[in-house]
Amino acid sequence: LSNAASEFASYPGMHTDASVEEFLGRFPLPTILSALQNEAHVPEFESTLVSCLERIFRTKYGTSLIPQYMTFVQVGLQANSQMVRYLACKAVSYLLENVQLVIIYPLLVNCLVDGNEQVAAASMDAIQNLSRSPKGINIIFPNLAAHCSSMARIRVLALIVKLFSISRSLASVVCNSNLLGLFEAEVNNTNDMLMTLSALELLYELAESPHGTEFLVRTTLLQLLTNVISNASIEPIFRSRAIVISGRLLSSVKTALLTISGRLHDTDECESALEALGQIGASIQGAVLLLSPVARHIVDAAFDRQGRGKQLAALHALANISGASRSELNDDAEECLRRLIYTTAANSSKLTPSGLLLSVLQRESEIRLAAYRLISGLVAREWCLLEVCSKQKIISIVTREATKGMEAQYYCCMAIGAALSASHKLGDATLSGIVAEVQEAVRRGPYLAKEEAQPLVVTADRF
Repeated sequence: LSNAASEFASYPGMHTDASVEEFLGRFPLPTILSALQNEAHVPEFESTLVSCLERIFRTKYGTSLIPQYMTFVQVGLQANSQMVRYLACKAVSYLLENVQLVIIYPLLVNCLVDGNEQVAAASMDAIQNLSRSPKGINIIFPNLAAHCSSMARIRVLALIVKLFSISRSLASVVCNSNLLGLFEAEVNNTNDMLMTLSALELLYELAESPHGTEFLVRTTLLQLLTNVISNASIEPIFRSRAIVISGRLLSSVKTALLTISGRLHDTDECESALEALGQIGASIQGAVLLLSPVARHIVDAAFDRQGRGKQLAALHALANISGASRSELNDDAEECLRRLIYTTAANSSKLTPSGLLLSVLQRESEIRLAAYRLISGLVAREWCLLEVCSKQKIISIVTREATKGMEAQYYCCMAIGAALSASHKLGDATLSGIVAEVQEAVRRGPYLAKEEAQPLVVTADRF
């Protein structure tokens, strides 16, 4: 049995139902399970049988046999051997029919909170599979993490994140079952710094879910995050994570936006705040919301050389708000954006928006890349197009640079070219040279090819 199981488990391809049936004809499943129970004290033999059984249960034929051996699955989920518990979890996850869930599910939860890393991962997969059926959903959600260790609670939170992301209906069940209250409890927990930080990282994943904003804003989590952001006495890393999570969640809550903007004056959290505001500004609704109380701070930071990281984050945030990857704003927001940039220019030594743009284009490569994104978003507006075209140095940098960031530069040229084509000033004689330069840069492509590639035939080098 040992030799045959080892050979079966090490087979490099996928086993067919026929090959599994042939193997079980020689070594019936009760024989293998009995050997596994009776010889568990022999590590190599146990690992060989577990690998063999896992390959069997993974096939359609093998899965069909599992309901006949649910007693073994129940016993296996409670076994002292971590390998046997792992196999039992995998067997549940392969089940075609969710049988005896009332009995099986609590045992899976025990494996999740008490098992080693491999067992916990297998039980999490099994619970996810069970949750995809209506029967499974009804069983899964009573009091998931009543009295657990901190590691077990993190595993439970990670499971909630996975379940939440499966579908909107399952996210709704998670929310209605008050499981998000577990996140609220951990965000409120000030006694275990590592646990709270881990919970915030998982909450960040939850916020990335397609259903994140819809359901999370119904909880008190937003208020809790706002409290964290405004609490000057807690560790800066907590405030930074809370800022970024809030940035993912918020697109219409002014009080939280004002709280985030309040951290722009804090050196430690400023970059995180700018990143969060940029994420909000990537949507039209978010950008419209920002272009009143908050955007002034972003525009100021984008052209302020006091702090490279801060300026880089602000330039990317302003590019998002300006529409680097989406359509234009409404009239009021457009006027607000134009006024903010002209006011910032007038209050600076550069005096004009073109001067501001040139100043960031003359910086190091990372700042210049962000400037290309910003111009790509802004230049669709006639006023910005005229500002860009008013300085030949801007056109020269954008059309001729041959260093890092050529793709960003190329897309910037395309944006300028599209804006020129749509402008009523296209026929203006003073712009003809600029139009030609931009068109030539677009024709050359992102890698500045000077002419069409030609095949080159040379005599081979010989020794």
